[in-house]
Amino acid sequence: MNDYERIEKAIVYLKENFKEQPDLDEVAKQVHLSPFHFQRLFKEWAGVSPKKFLQFISVEYAKNLLKQNLSLSDVSFETGLSGTGRLHDLFIGIEGMTPGEFKNGGEALQIQYSFAPTPFGEIIIASTEKGICHIAFIKTKQQGIDNLQYFFPNAQLIKKTNQLQLDAIKFFTGDWDDLEKIKLHLKGTPFQLKVWQSLLHIPLGNVATYGSIAAQIKNPKASRAVGTAIGDNPVAFLIPCHRVIRSSGIIGDYHWGSNRKTAILGWEAAKLSPQN
Repeated sequence: MNDYERIEKAIVYLKENFKEQPDLDEVAKQVHLSPFHFQRLFKEWAGVSPKKFLQFISVEYAKNLLKQNLSLSDVSFETGLSGTGRLHDLFIGIEGMTPGEFKNGGEALQIQYSFAPTPFGEIIIASTEKGICHIAFIKTKQQGIDNLQYFFPNAQLIKKTNQLQLDAIKFFTGDWDDLEKIKLHLKGTPFQLKVWQSLLHIPLGNVATYGSIAAQIKNPKASRAVGTAIGDNPVAFLIPCHRVIRSSGIIGDYHWGSNRKTAILGWEAAKLSPQN
């Protein structure tokens, strides 16, 4: 197992047994590491101890955020991490593909792609000359290429790393200080683009519900359609669909796995923690 796989397995165990509050020895045993080694690895990955991380990933964490009953705009002012308030502004260049590009599956588009490790597993990241068009967590490189080809069946795919991709990858480490403005070039309907853009207003360490997103886009009865659009998000992590949960407080499904969603939410919450 690589480091993320060990962390993921530990998180699954914590999720399933959080009511018993398992101690360090119990969790370390699940990933076949000594308590000392596991504690060090976990803190390197999340920035906090396994015990403190357990508090972040519990369902109560999400419920407590929802109980505040704040609007997305109000929540943005409550963010305590420097730089998160600039997240939406950094994505100032969000743009939908033209109807022709959308209809013909990316014909005449040249798409460059590369692979990169992240704290949550390997990704494929792809871009056109206008911006990032695709990010997905992958199990194998070939699966990532096949999936990219599925979304853009008529595009010319070129394996190449460019500056757009390198800038975007910085978001996975929280290194936003020297970012240039990131642009997105997305394949979607006008409704999908509106939903995806609204997700950029949810700050790091916070969550929203499908209903609150529907209200944000002035379509309060469209919660189900919003859920579908969120599930179709083509840009993992940068467009933070992982920050949308059920109104009950349950973390819910995620296109790239509910365990990964839980891991990301816990990691983001740990980044906001004033104490490690």
